[in-house]
Amino acid sequence: MSMKYELRFASHPMDVKSYDTDRLRSEFLISPVMEDDTINLVYSLFDRFIAGGAVPKSKELKLETIDPLKADYFLQRREMGVINVGGAGNIEVDGMKFELNKKDALYIGRGSKNVVFRSDNMDNPAHFYINSAPAHTSYPTILITKDDADIVDLGSMEESNARTIYKLIVNTVVDVCQLQMGMTELKPGSVWNTMPAHSHNRRMEVYFYFDIPKGQAVSHFMGEPNETRHIWLHNEEAAISPSWSIHSGAGTSNYIFIWGMAGENLDYGDMDGVSIIDLR
Repeated sequence: MSMKYELRFASHPMDVKSYDTDRLRSEFLISPVMEDDTINLVYSLFDRFIAGGAVPKSKELKLETIDPLKADYFLQRREMGVINVGGAGNIEVDGMKFELNKKDALYIGRGSKNVVFRSDNMDNPAHFYINSAPAHTSYPTILITKDDADIVDLGSMEESNARTIYKLIVNTVVDVCQLQMGMTELKPGSVWNTMPAHSHNRRMEVYFYFDIPKGQAVSHFMGEPNETRHIWLHNEEAAISPSWSIHSGAGTSNYIFIWGMAGENLDYGDMDGVSIIDLR
């Protein structure tokens, strides 16, 4: 079977306080994301956000609808963002082919019926990371390269969080309904992302970690600021972050992560900041 999906229910923060490690991982960890010749998806009822991956290794992969959508085709009422984190590949959308190298992104508008994923080289297949959210209107499908991104440098080496943010699928770069996606690269010697931490009740978020060196890991922090929890993630795994939760991480090496958001507004700076000394 080329497509797999899982439905995840929303969780109340009072309940999450009692979760043990296994329960935290089963509710919020997405793994595996990338699997050869398979489209893996998780449909979260937090803002009805879908996250997953497609790895067309020995064959092309066609995006099919899934039962929870009750739709004739996957993007009938949805928009989608895709970022390639593997070898070169292409995505065909209703007969138009878009070439994606590593770290290139593609925004696919609502109403796109036929979406096909392909790799250029089966020995180095594309790893397409996918986010999707409900959409109220249709915008054009468009390719966004890393050079097209809105780029922001943040943090410092002294605080171990020097990083560059590439805003790829955001309303300052491309027309979108509610989906936002981008990529944050940690500088060598830096390990902390999104610190100081924040939450935002206006939208939820998913973090996908990649280019984590073999034998290394990232500890992803979540939960209410006064009741934090953590999940250990390895290369090409993701974590769901509810709107009431912080979302931050620290790695045993530098790494890259993709953030994807959906919710009430498109203001990237709409955050409820949390002081480091107030975290518990």
